[in-house]
Amino acid sequence: MSESGCPARVVALWCPDWPAIAAAAAADLPPTAPVAVISANRVAACSAPARAAGVRRGLRRREAQARCPDLYVAQDDPDRDARLFEPVVAAIDAAAPGVEVLRPGLVVLAARGVVRWFGSEEAAAERLVDEVAATGVECQVGIADELFTAVLAARHARLVPPGEDEEFLAPLNISEICVEPSLTAPDRVDLVDLLKRLGLRTIGAFAALSPTDVASRFGADAVAAHRSARARPQRPPSGRALPPDLVVERPCDPPLERVDSAAFAGRALAALLHTRLAAAGVACTRLLVAARTGNGEELARTWRCAEPLTPDGTADRVRWQLDGWLTGHSATRPTAGIVLLRLEPVEVVAGALQLGLWGGVGDEDERARRALVRVQGLLGGEAVLVGVLSGGRGPLERVTLVPLGEERVPATDPSAPWPGRLPPPAPAVVLTTLPPIALEDASGTPVTVTERGLLSGDPTRLSWGSRSWRVHAWAGPWPVDEYWWDPAAARAAARLQVRLEESRALLVIHVDDRWHVEGVYE
Repeated sequence: MSESGCPARVVALWCPDWPAIAAAAAADLPPTAPVAVISANRVAACSAPARAAGVRRGLRRREAQARCPDLYVAQDDPDRDARLFEPVVAAIDAAAPGVEVLRPGLVVLAARGVVRWFGSEEAAAERLVDEVAATGVECQVGIADELFTAVLAARHARLVPPGEDEEFLAPLNISEICVEPSLTAPDRVDLVDLLKRLGLRTIGAFAALSPTDVASRFGADAVAAHRSARARPQRPPSGRALPPDLVVERPCDPPLERVDSAAFAGRALAALLHTRLAAAGVACTRLLVAARTGNGEELARTWRCAEPLTPDGTADRVRWQLDGWLTGHSATRPTAGIVLLRLEPVEVVAGALQLGLWGGVGDEDERARRALVRVQGLLGGEAVLVGVLSGGRGPLERVTLVPLGEERVPATDPSAPWPGRLPPPAPAVVLTTLPPIALEDASGTPVTVTERGLLSGDPTRLSWGSRSWRVHAWAGPWPVDEYWWDPAAARAAARLQVRLEESRALLVIHVDDRWHVEGVYE
């Protein structure tokens, strides 16, 4: 809120298709050239001429080239995107200081100062568009009370009147709450999919839910998304400084003039910053990257993140910014090398980052994804597969393996009814080759499954190879009679859960009058 009690308005500037625009600029292509940026063999971004030819995000590279034979294909390169975006940010900052970069292609700033300077929101928006156009880039401006609304307004090129954020958001498709990755958690797409299946098709329908119901039925990100859908206050662009004990700086002797040496210095400084943040028990959500050159020039840029920055995330943003300064347009490039580099956390949140599954903090999933994509590049797209929950009766049937980067479409519908499906818990280990075993009752007679789907006796001993165990408990059987109308494909089976001595537990299946091990519980 401003001092007058009115909402602190936010201006957002969005450059559509920025990765594709940056790739075209790096290749010195004309604006009419169709361009697509590929990540994991899928189209991550494409230019307007490419879309006119039928190219869409998510298409495979080969399909995109088939639709548009003249398509220029470039690999996803965040460094390139950030480097070429710096002149655009500099042009905006020259007209309206206090710019915050959400990601290359999207910036926000407080509306109060720029509106006062230019006289009205319409005049400010027009001037900012002109400033960006002077760099050879097109952009769209959105202004609203809240940051999330302003970003969506920029995508629709709208100036939302004060107090009407919720009315603007209400008719928008529910998918738009996850359209901007810099403001959403990575799993926001799963939330949108769930809301669609619940019949909530618009942001207004989601906003109409009770906050209590959302908090009790969904996760923390759903609560944040619900606040955004209701246009409730969020953290606005701000330049408020924190105590200097969290600020880290590093003198550079000799001065930094090359991007590789600057990136090395930035990574070391990022590690030091996160050491101090961890000691203070906080995490950074808004970072100021500042530098001083040998001629006394002061350079500074603020980066904002939806989630707390990690050491790798901080190092990436420092590298992008230094790359933009040192190799950018001659009008914005410093006249001397960088002699001092400083990182200042402008905004922090309570709570240190937690260790992740991959052995670090924060961006481990992204680093793992990059490594897997590299493996795909070396060995082929089918070399890295990920599992998708599918429909089926047995544990192996319920997993569909698809290449990393492709759309995760299950082979069968997991929500459909599956009579005879194995109840939870699922086995921790599922065997693709089913080793034979023997089940016997107390008299040593083999236990089988009758035509009525019942056991012929109570199993008391299980033999697997040269070893045998006493059966302490069992559950089932769950009979399956598939394709009974087709003699060629008919399959009758029955599954049984058995608990052995030494706390071992197995999932066994009876097929063709023999028992086999299908899974192991751990």
